[in-house]
Amino acid sequence: MNFFLTIILDGLIQASWLFIVALGLTLVFGVLKILNIAHGSFYALGAYIAATAVTMVAARGLPPSVGFVAMLLSVALIASAVGLLLERGLLKMFYGRNEVVLLLVTYAVFLILEDVTKLIWGVNPIYATQPYELFGNLEFAGLYYVGYDLVLIPISAVVGLAIWFGLNRTVIGKIVLAVIHNEEMSVSMGVRVNRVYAIAFAFGVLLAALAGALTAPKISMQPGLSSDVIILSFAIVVIGGLGSVEGAAVGAILVGLARAASVHLMPQAELFMIYLIMAAVLMFRPEGLFKRETARRI
Repeated sequence: MNFFLTIILDGLIQASWLFIVALGLTLVFGVLKILNIAHGSFYALGAYIAATAVTMVAARGLPPSVGFVAMLLSVALIASAVGLLLERGLLKMFYGRNEVVLLLVTYAVFLILEDVTKLIWGVNPIYATQPYELFGNLEFAGLYYVGYDLVLIPISAVVGLAIWFGLNRTVIGKIVLAVIHNEEMSVSMGVRVNRVYAIAFAFGVLLAALAGALTAPKISMQPGLSSDVIILSFAIVVIGGLGSVEGAAVGAILVGLARAASVHLMPQAELFMIYLIMAAVLMFRPEGLFKRETARRI
């Protein structure tokens, strides 16, 4: 019984931060119709910024709680600014062109950000473990876990519920959904679509960077960090359905549980299991488990 509970908890811990990353990716695609290859680089950027903030706080002898707050605030400010600058300064020049062109543009941003992180932080691993000790160790059903890992689960749930509530129960969210479902009609009703694009892209970048910040105390920051994340996040949104918040949640849980089960039962098949689930879903639901409603032209 404890063995299966371990797999479930490990899977949910994996799914928690993957869900936040995938949520930003699916939001950007839903609004801007862009498959953002650079999304993993924003995750890595958030992790590096968080590590820098935590290191600066620890150097001044301040408690881990201050470092935790500092890394979240610094990541939120810098990531939002980077997202707005990229969207306004680069991406908007390619709107209306072929999707492949936008895909290549985001790939170029991915390559640039990879080199930028190397220039700023170097190629050696960086650690920021102080916040990892913030919640101590917790016992759950006879199993002992680092409290920080378990806290990630409710944090991701709160983020997901906040996004769902914002999209479905607020005026701004209704405007975003209108742009997602019918951009032409939104423009005719006076919606400033370019402003929605900028906000959506910046918020997607913020979510990716937030996930990087939350996982920074658990991992070592080093080159190549973004590549693994973008593969997993793409798998999640493909499984759940591009543009679907509910699909991102279900896809993250499936991928997290698959990774946890593979690690415990068959470590060599970890990546294969994810692709197997993705292939199985696409065979029966080519548009993902949660198909996003589209406007029907008459």
